[in-house]
Amino acid sequence: MSKAVVFFADGMEECEALLVVDLLRRGGVEVTTASVMEDRQIMSSHKVPVLADALAGELDYTQVDLVVYPGGIPGSNHLAESQTATQAARDFAAQGKYVGAVCAAPAVVLAPLGVLEGKQATSYPSFQDQLTGAVKKDQPVAVDGKIITGRALGAGIPFALELLAALEGRETARKVAQAIVYDWE
Repeated sequence: MSKAVVFFADGMEECEALLVVDLLRRGGVEVTTASVMEDRQIMSSHKVPVLADALAGELDYTQVDLVVYPGGIPGSNHLAESQTATQAARDFAAQGKYVGAVCAAPAVVLAPLGVLEGKQATSYPSFQDQLTGAVKKDQPVAVDGKIITGRALGAGIPFALELLAALEGRETARKVAQAIVYDWE
């Protein structure tokens, strides 16, 4: 069974985060939600309280296959300020493990770390100019090797399905898409 960590932060776009958690779990991935804040209780960008499974600094990332960075402001800023979250992005990219980010997070979290250097990537339109070093794509989801980025909440389902396909195969992702009555691919 594949394992993923989805980072949570105050001000995150809750739908981007929870769509990923939901669809990965439907596809059989063991998902841990990890707060980068001092508490497991998160307040989303739309004032929805969300409880993370753990604190990010308490987890062992050695057996994890994918780390995911939801967007939202100031959520993405909090992720970029988290030593645990940024170190995980660097380590996973260097080790050839999967890294996913959506909305503002590709530009705010991954680009400054050099993770997107020479990689195809997308982000929320007003953050595209901050995708330093990336080959900018004007599309809902960009997959370049093990770096998977999504444009925004509107791309939340296809972004999550691409993450699932990367971990569990396209057939598993197709079955989940069919189960939620989503026309994918």
